[in-house]
Amino acid sequence: MDDDVVVRTSFGAIRRWRAEDAPALSRHGDDRRIWRNMSDGFPSPFTPGRAEAFIAMTHRQSPTTYFAIAGEAEEAIGGIGLGLGTDVHRHTAELGYWLAAPLWGRGYMREAIACFTRAAFTRFGVSRIFAQPYARNAGSIRALERAGFVLEGRLRRAVLKEGELLDQCVYARLVDDPEP
Repeated sequence: MDDDVVVRTSFGAIRRWRAEDAPALSRHGDDRRIWRNMSDGFPSPFTPGRAEAFIAMTHRQSPTTYFAIAGEAEEAIGGIGLGLGTDVHRHTAELGYWLAAPLWGRGYMREAIACFTRAAFTRFGVSRIFAQPYARNAGSIRALERAGFVLEGRLRRAVLKEGELLDQCVYARLVDDPEP
């Protein structure tokens, strides 16, 4: 197994970003349908230069917390990662993820979330991983629920995206929750 692989999936792997992923990252990430459901830190347009800068940043992380979701042909088809909590929140981490739009609805993200979360509890020593999808993002919510995450609440008008105030859901999974 490659040193940069975090976990294998039925469709590929979750692994460290590689310099040669920049064209695929730019091509797949530069999709308004993805950007609409991400924080504004996810660039639009996602140019090749921005892809290269992002990958370089992941190589400077210590520990590395942002990873590529790779398909069978090793091409990067999405991303997944954690924002590790600090201070009194140091036992928690926020999960973020995206997948190339042509692959939506195939169960890849559910599997990636489930596999990555299991590995992340051990790798990062956290006891709680949470995600905050926009309430309008039914696909993301479905993937989280199928990966064993539990709805903890709804934050009304919590985010401003494209000039619109949106509700945000809070989903979490604990280290000792039963497997889905």
